Amino acid sequence: MDFKDYYSTLGVAKTATEKEVKQAYRKLARKHHPDVNPGDKAAEARFKEINEAYEVLGDPAKRRKYDELGANWRMYEQAGAGTGAGAGPGAGWNVNFGGGSGGGFRTMTAEEMRDMFGESDPFSDFFHTFFGGGSPGGGGEPGRRASRARGARPGRDVEHELELGLEDAYHGVTRRLALRLDGHARTVDVRIPPGVGDGSRVRVGGEGEQGTGGAQSGDLYLRIRLLPHPKFERKGLDLYTHVAVPLTTAVLGGEADVMTIAGKPLRLKVPPTTQNGQMFRLKGHGMPAVGKPGEHGDLFATVDVELPRSLTPEQRVHFEALQKTAI
Repeated sequence: MDFKDYYSTLGVAKTATEKEVKQAYRKLARKHHPDVNPGDKAAEARFKEINEAYEVLGDPAKRRKYDELGANWRMYEQAGAGTGAGAGPGAGWNVNFGGGSGGGFRTMTAEEMRDMFGESDPFSDFFHTFFGGGSPGGGGEPGRRASRARGARPGRDVEHELELGLEDAYHGVTRRLALRLDGHARTVDVRIPPGVGDGSRVRVGGEGEQGTGGAQSGDLYLRIRLLPHPKFERKGLDLYTHVAVPLTTAVLGGEADVMTIAGKPLRLKVPPTTQNGQMFRLKGHGMPAVGKPGEHGDLFATVDVELPRSLTPEQRVHFEALQKTAI
């Protein structure tokens, strides 16, 4: 019987937090789920390994017992041999690996496992020996595992595309979405945080497909697609726009109004002899950073010098005089 390195199976360190373990499990479970890989025996085997690893590391008590095993697992196996699956590791160790009165936890029964995987037992000999998998112990942990019923399966995650205007991405917005999942229509109110970018994903927990047999539902992921804006271009957290400046202001200097994405104008100081296409930076007037209040990108304004389309006689005289001085 081989030792099962559950940390390696989930790709996490031994110091990983409960949240990190759960995130790793969910990511791998989605990738290798039998519904996503129908008929793929390699994916099914990997899915069983992932579930067994999380069956232990996802439960604080079992994880603590697993960590106590460490390099001494062979001694534990020998000490418990002959006492039946799920027996304790021997005298001198205050560890209960089975479904006895001190454990308060049981895994799926053999019958429940056959309902999900047919005749194939999804748990390894290592798991059966040390954690009593398949034994009909009493009790039960409140929460995810205890809620497993015959044929229980977690719901799949669902992904939808959501079109969003740049102003809504700047301010953040609540959208009511009409979804049809599991053959049923329902509405979901989703809060989009300020600053989301094109292609980013917003997670709505528990709003995916419903689980069966009391298992948890999947999540809803909204993939954001930002619509083009007529006046602003976004690059990361920075915004780019153009500002029209009269020829006289560009030559002599002055001020010009620059409209921000927030809908408020800013006064831009234009120095004398400003060239067409010159860019000015307005610090802190770009897009907000998601989850970081007060942090914004910058706004860059490119000068478009406006030439007069017609001249009065007096204006022509002045331009002709200017032309002579330039020569």
